[in-house]
Amino acid sequence: MTTKTVLVSGAGIAGPSAAHWLRRGGYRVTVVESAPAPRPGGQAVDFRGEQLKLLAAMGVLDEIRRHETAMGEQTVLGLDGRPALTVPGSAWSGEVEILRGDLARILYERTADHTEYVFGDRVTSLTETADGVEVTFDHGAPRTFDLVVGADGVHSGVRAAAFGPEPGFRTDLGYGIAGFTAPNHLGLDHTSIMYNEPGRGVTVGSHRRPDRLHVGLVFAADGVEFQRRGPGEQRALIARLFADTGWEVPKLLEALPAADDLYVDSVSQIHLGRWSKGRVVLLGDAAWCAGPGGSGTGLAMMGAQVLAGELAAAGGDHVTAFAKYEERLRKPATIGQKNGRGSGNFLVPRTAAKIRGRNRAYRMLSTRVFGGIFTWMTDRAANALEYREYPAPDSAHRGTRVAARREVGHS
Repeated sequence: MTTKTVLVSGAGIAGPSAAHWLRRGGYRVTVVESAPAPRPGGQAVDFRGEQLKLLAAMGVLDEIRRHETAMGEQTVLGLDGRPALTVPGSAWSGEVEILRGDLARILYERTADHTEYVFGDRVTSLTETADGVEVTFDHGAPRTFDLVVGADGVHSGVRAAAFGPEPGFRTDLGYGIAGFTAPNHLGLDHTSIMYNEPGRGVTVGSHRRPDRLHVGLVFAADGVEFQRRGPGEQRALIARLFADTGWEVPKLLEALPAADDLYVDSVSQIHLGRWSKGRVVLLGDAAWCAGPGGSGTGLAMMGAQVLAGELAAAGGDHVTAFAKYEERLRKPATIGQKNGRGSGNFLVPRTAAKIRGRNRAYRMLSTRVFGGIFTWMTDRAANALEYREYPAPDSAHRGTRVAARREVGHS
């Protein structure tokens, strides 16, 4: 039997996760990524409950634990910049937390020997035929695949090619988010600090690299245009939006010109009536981006396992498999989006009174009753999808290995 081929767009988290499970199902997988190499840095992502079963099944849980942030308490400052309360690290860090870049590297290394990675290129068009999907690329020669998986994030090129322009599916929640690293002039050690002014929020923390601070910014983004901004314009935007912010923010902004890992984007969600079209299917943020607090990383990885499992269970019948995949993921994704819709108001209240009210809510986390409620809320999205093992595929489909990594212009 001829081995089926799958193109996965996106080498972040969802893409390599899909490559892992699809290969186990007997598929030959190619991953295309617009960046020149696996992306380093990024903010921390955490896993809870059912998601740890998935990590263990993938064989990556121990390595993730070796690279976990192991964050301790978070100090929440008042409007005067003085400590107002502390929140236990487990409230935000789950059962295990890791930097997104470290996780991406682990998943890439686990799949590189049996997956063809093409860096520095992207999908430009998709044309479905009776036998597959003809794909054109920005740089590489056209190729045909049996299936295409769009795991390329909220600004998915596969989604645009198959379903239409992004504005038809993206809902902006009225906030923006940014992140970068800076020198640890605060001397933090596996701890973090949160500071707010109306419409602006700053979180800084340090963990595995004691000389570095991970800076996260959230801000009210009324009227802010995020698209088509180069790195210089992004730095200028953040410097302008936080120019008159107090506490240690002026010192943090001094690191912006040298920051080579700055990330800036809107806080948005993606809503589609269906996640597949013919032989093309969407995964993770490309299909259901929830925003902060929506357990997006964990659910994307869980979704990759379900997608590959349903393909195996359906004997490769993609029509049946895609429908079953969406049937299992739709409710968990909706729960994640519900959590994500309230994240902006919680992370960056727009008035001083709302900041004080949010801090009072934080303070109640230390009580048994309200702490339990908060834990239930944060775990709800992570546990919305039960981990389920799928039967092993026919051995005739297993064991395919392909040459690993190449860059555009190299063979």
